[in-house]
Amino acid sequence: MPLEHRAGFASACQLKNPLGTRVLEETLGGTGNISSHHAEFVVTPVTSTGGAREFRQSMVPHPLVHQELPHEPHFGIYNGRLRSLSYAKGSADDIYWRLRRSVMLSHTGELPTEIRGPDAEAMLDRVFTRSVGKVRVGRCSYQIACYPDGGVAMDGVLIRLEADRFWYVQSDGEFYGWLRAQATGFDVEVFHPDVWVSQVQGPRSLDVLAAVADDGLPEPFNYFDAARVRIGGEPILVTRTGFTSELGWEFYLEPHSDIQSIGKLIWDAGRMYDMDTTPAEVTNARRIEGGLLFAGSDFDETMTPFEVGFEGLVDFAKGDFIGRSALEAADRRCRTWGLTCAEGTPRHGRTLTEASSQVGRVTSSAWSPTLQCGIAIIRLDDPELGTGAKLDVECTDGVVRTATVCELPMYDKAGDIPRGRAADSPEFPGVIA
Repeated sequence: MPLEHRAGFASACQLKNPLGTRVLEETLGGTGNISSHHAEFVVTPVTSTGGAREFRQSMVPHPLVHQELPHEPHFGIYNGRLRSLSYAKGSADDIYWRLRRSVMLSHTGELPTEIRGPDAEAMLDRVFTRSVGKVRVGRCSYQIACYPDGGVAMDGVLIRLEADRFWYVQSDGEFYGWLRAQATGFDVEVFHPDVWVSQVQGPRSLDVLAAVADDGLPEPFNYFDAARVRIGGEPILVTRTGFTSELGWEFYLEPHSDIQSIGKLIWDAGRMYDMDTTPAEVTNARRIEGGLLFAGSDFDETMTPFEVGFEGLVDFAKGDFIGRSALEAADRRCRTWGLTCAEGTPRHGRTLTEASSQVGRVTSSAWSPTLQCGIAIIRLDDPELGTGAKLDVECTDGVVRTATVCELPMYDKAGDIPRGRAADSPEFPGVIA
């Protein structure tokens, strides 16, 4: 089983499997609850001088990873967990179109943190830049946290499970220790509940949930709702969320869950709609089209929410929160945009130039089967540049081409597709599902 660590998450490195491919596949593909197994790798960072330093790291794969093994997945590290980045078998374009036209299953590396106790709301209202008090039980809210200097610390989805109990499902990166530090002085507990997250996405995704849930679709189940359903008699949390810009839902596998039974029932229900698994590489193209940003790649702690394009996530009408003073004085101009290139795919990490002067860089890129062009998310040095600017960029074939700055998202500006409404998009003009 090939392994790799994708540039953009950390410095380039090689991942070696000292156990051997056969042993690793037997470990991951067993019939038991494989979340109890660890796969050990030797990780060798590659330096510019060719030197190397080895260290060992123990990583845990998703407990349903065996569903992906027929595709020979290439793995990367996300939140200290293994998740598939790409497949050796199958066409990425075919998987992409199945996501857009039918339904796909993705086992993510998302990492929930639980915050509970009498002061949970008050503590989180200080941490996040949007009001937590407005989030009702059974609802989700996209929330960002900032450092005192206004830099974005993390983004993720906050789920209100009970009045004094929340899960924060964060993006990739270190946040847990910092969040625990903010609990000082509050009557709360902050801990990892050992929950695994998978997502079912695409226009037939709700059909899969209706087929597999013992009592059908929960009512109501609107965009960013959270609900408990039973699958094979097992209670399981589902949310109307995802990271694909498509209609979809996510399910959360808890320690008490019969994970393999639930996974098989969802798989069998999905196969009625030709559902298969998808790696991050395929959902990457769709999330770039939809303007969904990757923490640590598209933005980091050196950027304010305004520079990232998160101005709608900062609520100055609420009470005090960490970073408020810095944000009140910050430049409100955006430096994060999309980029389209008609004849090539911009290379990740490459600089953008205008009249031979560096003006920014590519933070994420992919080929868009829908738009039939290369697409990217970019970070500009000059906030005065924006939509329509013509910039030069090196593409994946090594050729420098002219590309055009565009707004994000690249289509479905109102977000109708993930909300299940009629959408005006290049693939589904005026209709969804």
